[in-house]
Amino acid sequence: MKPVRHAAHERSRADLPERQRAPRGLAARAAASLLREAGPLGPAARRRLLRLAGRAAPGAVAAATAALIPAGFFAGPSLGWRQAAAAAALAAALAAALVRRARDSAEGRAATARGQLELGALFVVAAYAVAQTAGAAAGSLQGPLDPLVYLVMAFLVSFLPRAVGLALVALAVGLDLAGWWARGASPEELPSAAAHAGFVVLFAVLYHAVLAARVAASRRAERAAVERRLRDIDEQARLFRLLSPGAASGDDPGERERQLTAAAVVEVEAAVRGTLEVTEAALRSHTCAVYVLTPDDAELTLRECRSRSDRVARRLPAREGALGGAVARATPVRLQGGVRAASYYEDGTLPRCLLAVPLLDRRGGFVRGVLLADRMEDAPFTDEDESLLVKLAGELLRAVAAERIMGDLKRSQDEKERFYTAIERLNRTAKPREVFDALLQVAGEIAPLDLGLITVREEREGKTVHRVARVLEAAERRAAALEGLTFADNAGLVASAVKLASTLPGKEIRVSESVILDEATRLRGLASLRVFPLKAGEEVLGTLVLGSRRAGCFDREAVRQLEVISAQAAAAVLRARLFEQTELLATTDGLTGLANHRAFQARLDEHLAQAARYGKKLSLLLCDIDHFKAVNDTYGHPAGDQVLRGVARVLSREARSTDLVARYGGEEFAIVMPETDGAGALVIAERIRERVGQMSFSTERGPLRVTMSLGIATCPDDARRKPDLVETADACLYQAKRGGRNRTVSARGPARRRAAV
Repeated sequence: MKPVRHAAHERSRADLPERQRAPRGLAARAAASLLREAGPLGPAARRRLLRLAGRAAPGAVAAATAALIPAGFFAGPSLGWRQAAAAAALAAALAAALVRRARDSAEGRAATARGQLELGALFVVAAYAVAQTAGAAAGSLQGPLDPLVYLVMAFLVSFLPRAVGLALVALAVGLDLAGWWARGASPEELPSAAAHAGFVVLFAVLYHAVLAARVAASRRAERAAVERRLRDIDEQARLFRLLSPGAASGDDPGERERQLTAAAVVEVEAAVRGTLEVTEAALRSHTCAVYVLTPDDAELTLRECRSRSDRVARRLPAREGALGGAVARATPVRLQGGVRAASYYEDGTLPRCLLAVPLLDRRGGFVRGVLLADRMEDAPFTDEDESLLVKLAGELLRAVAAERIMGDLKRSQDEKERFYTAIERLNRTAKPREVFDALLQVAGEIAPLDLGLITVREEREGKTVHRVARVLEAAERRAAALEGLTFADNAGLVASAVKLASTLPGKEIRVSESVILDEATRLRGLASLRVFPLKAGEEVLGTLVLGSRRAGCFDREAVRQLEVISAQAAAAVLRARLFEQTELLATTDGLTGLANHRAFQARLDEHLAQAARYGKKLSLLLCDIDHFKAVNDTYGHPAGDQVLRGVARVLSREARSTDLVARYGGEEFAIVMPETDGAGALVIAERIRERVGQMSFSTERGPLRVTMSLGIATCPDDARRKPDLVETADACLYQAKRGGRNRTVSARGPARRRAAV
């Protein structure tokens, strides 16, 4: 905004001769040039200078004080104004360094080595200054507060990195020796100075050693707690049928199996918790729980539960109620409308809807338990919900079966360690690519590899094709050429392994003369090769292709182990895909395909935290379709859904790849724009408004056009906290509605409107 000048002042300036006005104008322009925002003396330059001075001041004060201490600056008979000023500067520098470290810690920034060294040096010189002052008051070189130096050194070497601690010890020793030299380097005082420096080093070393001993004791206590935990999970292992009945204690094979089973139970528990988390998010349940049959099949025992109620029963008769029906019939049970057969709430609560799926053991089809979900509102479970819960139950049982297989295979010590590591890696993976990387790494530990490929089977336009999804190869150039390669179904080893669901070839072949992928791709320089199918149940997802320059490296034991690992990897891939689909379902609006309200809130928190951490701006745009209720009333809800999908496409197309576009609710949408100020957000908002106004929707009652109103707020200009930012953007949207609609209102600018074409 231009400054308003008084009219009389302007007239008096106009009455002056030209020669009197010109110099003043030149001076004003020169001053304005120097003091403008980007000028050498402008606000930005002054802020940079102040920040630089603030960062350098503590270090400079520490260096200056360290130079004064050897000269006995603080050891005078009486402290004058110079000593008081130096002490005040030292205290201010120490306080500034502590405040800056506390601020960095609150914002999640790690301490730098320079900052740690600077803060430690301030503590050291402050301790020496205090000890020197106390010694002067006592009339001796060794004052009553000299132990303060030892304590400060012990504290610093305990909490700072070793390199920084050694540097501070060197600083303290240097101050002692420099003080002796400044006092005339008298041989009589050398033993005293050396003893003082030696005590500093001794205290630092001893305290560090004591702390290391305490840490070692804590680790021993932690190992003891882990052993107690392993003993406590025997009962859980028997419930999951993971522990052999003859497992005994002591240094015998039974004890080793017990230790393996404990690790398996931990993995199963993690799988159960993960399954319930997915169930709760995807089905919006009131209670979701896993009940497991006791070894005598008489009772159902609660193994894991996520519920809004704290009255879920821990034990139930295995043949009663809705859960008993699922166990007895070995089929899913879906009920609604006040489920009286639900007897698993101790206070008699009756859910409105219930879905129970039996956990069927893949070995023999025996029922091992029940996975259930219920709701307290009249929202019946659908066929899709039942299918999802059946798949999750299958994934849970696959995890149990995988751990059981692991226990069966790890009879020898070498196999135990190998398979435990492999399964642990695969169970930690959350995405298919992570599964592939872990599988190739595990395969390389089982057999000496020079080539590793993972192919996946895909359906494209009704035809089966194979794609090389991951390559592990010593020659990077050939690996880059192979990764991403796609080939049609053929008579090669990969396609045949998928069709037959078996490992190929059965004997050694000439690899360079055989079709492995397709006719155009030859794998040369390999003496041994095997293709393992990635089979999950009856479905083959792809293959694991392994090759080596060594002849005969895939013996029977290695092939058996790789087949088991491949099956586990296939199950992990299915689980990862299912979790990705479930996560997408939980965070995506089903009608528009945009992020839903819950995902918007979570992502906005993340973007605001990043903006605050790095000092960036962030704009929030809220927009609303004008008169949308009238659209539904006049043209019908199908037409309204068509409008919502069309507007969502415009928002996704016009927003940038870094922006988050979400359906905020109803006909209202939101766009989070990181690193965008209000002016930039206004340009995007106007473009969106114009594109929406240009759209025409064909309906049964004729063509339909709509307009949008938009509100913009920017952080930190308009608000810093999320509630304030959303409230400001919503207020701007409300102002746009009241101002006539089909316009954009920014918190820091006027409303803008253009006629829609």
